[in-house]
Amino acid sequence: MPVLTEQPSMGDVLKYEVNPNYTREVITLLIGMPYPVGSVLGRITASGKYKLATSGGADGAQTATAVLLYAVDATLADATGIVVARGPSIVSRAGLAYDGTVDDAPKIITKLGQLAAVGIIARDGV
Repeated sequence: MPVLTEQPSMGDVLKYEVNPNYTREVITLLIGMPYPVGSVLGRITASGKYKLATSGGADGAQTATAVLLYAVDATLADATGIVVARGPSIVSRAGLAYDGTVDDAPKIITKLGQLAAVGIIARDGV
């Protein structure tokens, strides 16, 4: 019998939100890559577009401000995505996806603290 594998979904990431009309936003993702469910995003100050939150830089995207709720392919053009942008919200820590520069525990803890500053709390085992 073949093994079926299901892709990650919003339910794997978002565990609680006070009200979707309040916590969610429709945003524009920067061209250049496919963004997986649970992407930890930062907002580029100059353009207002979002990309994976980096561990360095000075374009504004170094500060994590949102979590992507559905996978979006922005490989060839800017694309629209839906994010949880504020809390109170709880996300699964295991469901989050980070930029390649966020590559160790202290950097991940920094990103989780930045999300907590906007009311998005990451928890283990939820």
